[in-house]
Amino acid sequence: MDVMVHPIKTPGPASAAAAAAAPDSAKIIARSVNVYYGDKHALKDVSVDIPERAVTAFIGPSGCGKSTFLRCINRMNDTIPIARVTGEIRIDDLDIYDSSLDVVQLRARVGMVFQKPNPFPKSVYENVAYGPRIHGHARSKAELEEIVETSLKKAGLWEEVKDRLSDSGTGLSGGQQQRLCIARAIAVSPEVILMDEPCSALDPIATARIEELIDELRANYTIIIVTHSMQQAARVSQRTAFFHLGVLVEEGPTETIFTNPSDKRTLDYITGRFG
Repeated sequence: MDVMVHPIKTPGPASAAAAAAAPDSAKIIARSVNVYYGDKHALKDVSVDIPERAVTAFIGPSGCGKSTFLRCINRMNDTIPIARVTGEIRIDDLDIYDSSLDVVQLRARVGMVFQKPNPFPKSVYENVAYGPRIHGHARSKAELEEIVETSLKKAGLWEEVKDRLSDSGTGLSGGQQQRLCIARAIAVSPEVILMDEPCSALDPIATARIEELIDELRANYTIIIVTHSMQQAARVSQRTAFFHLGVLVEEGPTETIFTNPSDKRTLDYITGRFG
């Protein structure tokens, strides 16, 4: 893993307008991030500020780099032997590619919800209790039970499973499984939640429930969602970043990106000319 640290530059006159539109309180700051898979340059010089306690959507056609960048934020690319990341990503004041960083602790701060619901083959209770137990978040059985109940309530699942906590998590419906995975992520008290196409395997009713949940969660968490659905991005996010061919083309308030984008490539994508 090669990491080059680039100083965070103050914007010059050319980027003054972009700076004016930037979020006031950035939770995540990325500068000059590049990702290589072997000889393939998959992500090219991405710099962006992700606001705190808001939903940021990453949109763009398949293979454009949005999921690759998402995986940089909790160092999931570390698990790919041929992946190499350069640049700088900071969460608050923490350089997440610092060689002394405990990646396990990072992934407790930065939760991940995947495209396909992936509950552990354990009970509903154990799915949620697993993380807090291994991270030492509960000093007693009663504390652990409280964390499980609170997490399931925050994920909008408690009323549906409170009498089925000993049942297997894999026996729930697809939408319930995804909410269980969100509860599992919440249980370790993350600051950031990454969601990679969290509704693509779900029916419209389950999708609507997840979208409502995302809107509720943003009061307490910084959320980044990768989605192919521009309608979903428009519904759930406050800011949107458009990726194309490994490049971050533009980023800004969601309403601006969808109604008055500054780059023709963004306009062509959102109007269906490609993608």
